[in-house]
Amino acid sequence: MKRLNLIVGLLSVLVLFVVATAFKAAQAVLIPLMIAWLLSYICGPVVNYLVHKKVPLGLAVFSVLVLVLLVCYLSGIFLYGRVQSFASEYQTYAERLTVIFNDMMYNLSTRFDVPETAFADINWTREIGKRLLTASGNVANFIGNLIMVLIFLVFMLLGKPYFKYKVNKAFPEDRAETFSTVASSISKQIGQYLVVKVAISGTTAVLVWLSLTMLDVEFALTWGALAFFLNFIPSIGSILASVPPILLAVVQFYPNGWMPLLVAVMLLLIQMTMGNVVEPKIMGDSLNLSPVVILLSLVFFGWLWGIVGALLSVPIAAAIKIVCENIDALKPISILMGSGKSLWKETQET
Repeated sequence: MKRLNLIVGLLSVLVLFVVATAFKAAQAVLIPLMIAWLLSYICGPVVNYLVHKKVPLGLAVFSVLVLVLLVCYLSGIFLYGRVQSFASEYQTYAERLTVIFNDMMYNLSTRFDVPETAFADINWTREIGKRLLTASGNVANFIGNLIMVLIFLVFMLLGKPYFKYKVNKAFPEDRAETFSTVASSISKQIGQYLVVKVAISGTTAVLVWLSLTMLDVEFALTWGALAFFLNFIPSIGSILASVPPILLAVVQFYPNGWMPLLVAVMLLLIQMTMGNVVEPKIMGDSLNLSPVVILLSLVFFGWLWGIVGALLSVPIAAAIKIVCENIDALKPISILMGSGKSLWKETQET
């Protein structure tokens, strides 16, 4: 019996490895598919509502698609404006970086006997330019993926209003009712989670933007947008979103060291308040994932699909937890994926 369990365990690990390898090889298709799948939980209720109000399905999907395209268009204009504003100040910041670098090398040479020419062969302006070219290539890749996301989303939305009818036809009445109830609960909870997460990320972005504007940090709107996207990455996302504005403040206010420190404290207060107070209070414990699950999901999907996988890691893990929570046979997995705070409170009350 033990030998059989060992074989089953090893086969499970092997299957997981094979599936992960296949997912990594097919990331060009799977990443847009996963994004479209998550978006369908936000757009699907709108399509269902319009169809319920006697709006033709094609027109309902078209209206939602136009809305999504409008959001993407406005985002594109915003991104283009941010790139243009940064490009216009690029030379100024390159000169400031050169001054900071020279001062740093002078201090190292006088205090630690490091030759001032130790890093003379590094062209900082050229290195930053290379990073900008890489970023522009990523933007072109993003546009291509966006088209695939929209295509997948259209087909998913076209099938949503008829899903319950197919279930009623495919299964006996009692099983069809149970299946429809579970599917509806899963869809509702995932949709609520995504909407709340977007709202919290948006609020964080606005607070970051206003705070940096008050502190007169340049490109405050850009750092607010960065905080919005990286807020979907748990724990390290807020840290990654805080690093660029702090570094910019160092360069912008050099040699004043108090302003970068004030920027760091302000961003830390915002991230801690939103991440440790507001979000848990709104989300509740029902969707609160275990830190171990968050870490494993972040590592796994980050390895699988890079930065996009890291952004999608927690929404996917939350969706998996919700699915397991609504299926009796998988409820133990949902409990293990949770933080366990509610269970601890129950034991304390009793």
